[in-house]
Amino acid sequence: MKETRNFKYVGQRPLRPDGIEKVTGKALYGADINLPETIHGKILRSPHAHAKILSIEVEKAKALPGVYAVITAKDLIPKHEQLYKDLEGTLHSLRYLSNNVLAEDKVLYSGHAVAAVAANSPYVALEALSLIKVEYEVLDAVTDVQSSMDNHAPLLLENPITASKRDAEFENTNVVGHCKFSRGDVTLGFTKADVIVETEYKMNTVHQGYIEPQSATALWSKDDRQLKIWCSNQGHFSVRHEVSAILEIPVSQIKVIPMEIGGGFGGKITAHIEPIAALLSRKSGKPVKISLDRAEVLQCTGPTSGGVVKAKIGATNDGIFTAVTCDIYLEAGAYPGSFIENGCNTAFAPYDVPNLRVAGYDIVTNKPKTGAYRAPGTPNSALAVETAVDEISRKLKIDPVDLRLKNAADKGTRKADGTIYTEIGMIETAQSVIEHQHYAEPLPESSSKTMKVGRGVAFGYSGNINGAATVIGNVVQDGTVSLIIGSVDIGGTRISIAQQFAEVLGINPDLVTPTVADTDSIGYTSASVGSSASHKSGWAAYECALDIKDQLETRISKIWDVPKTTVVFENGQARSTDNSKLKMSFKELSSMLDDTGGPISGRGNVTAAGCAGSFSANIVDLEVDIETGKVNILRYTAFQDAGKAIHPSYVEGQIQGGTVQGIGWALHEEYVFNEQGNMTNPSLLDYRMPTSWDVPMIDAQIIESYNSGHPYGARGVGEASIVPPLPAISNAINDAIDCRIPQLPMSPTNIYKFIINSDH
Repeated sequence: MKETRNFKYVGQRPLRPDGIEKVTGKALYGADINLPETIHGKILRSPHAHAKILSIEVEKAKALPGVYAVITAKDLIPKHEQLYKDLEGTLHSLRYLSNNVLAEDKVLYSGHAVAAVAANSPYVALEALSLIKVEYEVLDAVTDVQSSMDNHAPLLLENPITASKRDAEFENTNVVGHCKFSRGDVTLGFTKADVIVETEYKMNTVHQGYIEPQSATALWSKDDRQLKIWCSNQGHFSVRHEVSAILEIPVSQIKVIPMEIGGGFGGKITAHIEPIAALLSRKSGKPVKISLDRAEVLQCTGPTSGGVVKAKIGATNDGIFTAVTCDIYLEAGAYPGSFIENGCNTAFAPYDVPNLRVAGYDIVTNKPKTGAYRAPGTPNSALAVETAVDEISRKLKIDPVDLRLKNAADKGTRKADGTIYTEIGMIETAQSVIEHQHYAEPLPESSSKTMKVGRGVAFGYSGNINGAATVIGNVVQDGTVSLIIGSVDIGGTRISIAQQFAEVLGINPDLVTPTVADTDSIGYTSASVGSSASHKSGWAAYECALDIKDQLETRISKIWDVPKTTVVFENGQARSTDNSKLKMSFKELSSMLDDTGGPISGRGNVTAAGCAGSFSANIVDLEVDIETGKVNILRYTAFQDAGKAIHPSYVEGQIQGGTVQGIGWALHEEYVFNEQGNMTNPSLLDYRMPTSWDVPMIDAQIIESYNSGHPYGARGVGEASIVPPLPAISNAINDAIDCRIPQLPMSPTNIYKFIINSDH
């Protein structure tokens, strides 16, 4: 095991400061804001997946009593070819960003917004929507990458606007982006292989599955031309930036107030409804609230990409990989921007291979613009790669974890993009799997003659991201600290940030009160995405605490009239190195602030680096009913390298949550479309997320491989947990029935279909 360190408060399990408010229903989410004179917004959405907008008639809707405002894309300033840089530095088409909010001349998916209404009640607003007449010219739709890449497929975007020049071979196609990484000589590498395995999978679109639908309230003040937005989003600074770009108003005139957020998982980054609420408020002169229903969430926000993935691995008889390739075809949805680069870069991240080629293809389809979902792009490529590794182990009769250890990435290994690993925990993760009792114990007996049992293992990786953060700490006279942070709380980040602050001063985290501030009250903090919140804001809190500690030592040196160099503040109290009788607790000093020089306030500003990647692994035991295709999961153990687990309970929760989402993706969840491109299962009754009946208790195993790029050695933990479940379950099903299911979800219908069509 690599270096780990013990701390007083980091690594403990204190209660979260917002827990009581949440369990008692006092916490305010986006839909809970009710300003005086609030009116209600509703959005008219296209019934067609692909159509030209010939005309929109809104006069009858405007005339309906109770209606205050009606808007269409004509109320937006036209956007042309300019590119928009988001706060993470990624370039996008501003026109596409705007058109995804309100379609201008063409709808590209069923549910695409074409108009919106604000009225004195939601029911009046819905009635007004029924009075808007839209004339369409319906076009053929394509809802998967295969049909979209067909030579006869309709072209969704003419001369697509992209951040980089498209390859000539993709002109006049629906392939709007391409990336490729390579090293070594793949052709030569395969000639040296004794065994070669190829895999191919089709994956359907799935949703992040957050419980709280999007909701936003906007108030545009005509007096001071200020726009205020209350919303549940993973990044309120990102909302401000997007709204500013779409509406072309300065960011200084926009204030975004973050509400509590009922789940996000990458799906609440884009401003889908905030610009619409803002426009309706400007037109009506009143605060406007828009809350989506579940069907809108599923049909119209940003699910993750479906697609096709292919992998090929060559190995020698002793199990050394000689060459690997992976091709990833991902749905971008209506506009460019799937996570092909991430999927390519992480495809073989757990392994050290000499000859590699990975390629990704970003393909537009008549579906909503796709968004992030825990380690976006990585579960797709991992499914093809990790099942190929499993097939290699079967052909060579090498233990699947031993095979991975033979090829494991370590310090000095290069990822696909050429990045060199520093300290990583792939080997430690694999060793933890081998040493765990689950791996050593035999499979359970079959429960009946028709039930076949199997075990699968798989590994995963997520690189996580860095980001900017600001934290302000104010010492209060009663010995507590008010900690103002800019990271939206996802998964309990308030308490993990408070722990990292408290560790420096040696005070109990219970004495730290973290508050998520609006965009006017805290410096820029990037969105809570890519497992970055605890990393960057925790680091900023660490720097803030160092600032306060320095001020405390200065203040105490004046009180004691001793040189500052002789004052040490640690474990919650000050002491003199020259006089053992001189001691003062943090609480004592806090009570003296007013009489000894006034307030003490600290600040931490960081643009964090060093958010090192995290490796993960799963062991799953399951049984398959060969008469129905139904899968029952019997036992599940999930491993993940957390660096230093700041709050182990919430690290375990992240591991368990991501694993359950991966199980849902593998076995149950999918978007179903008819021939016209309409989603036919836009409800939680028909869109089948797993329940407690579908999964056992997930045994979460934390591995601590120290990350020197963080003050406490932490790594991001919210991404990698979703990567192994898809291939691990596929490998277990194959172990049980000796049949590889090449399509997700591996539902009873799909499994039974492949069982009866197999040669076994």
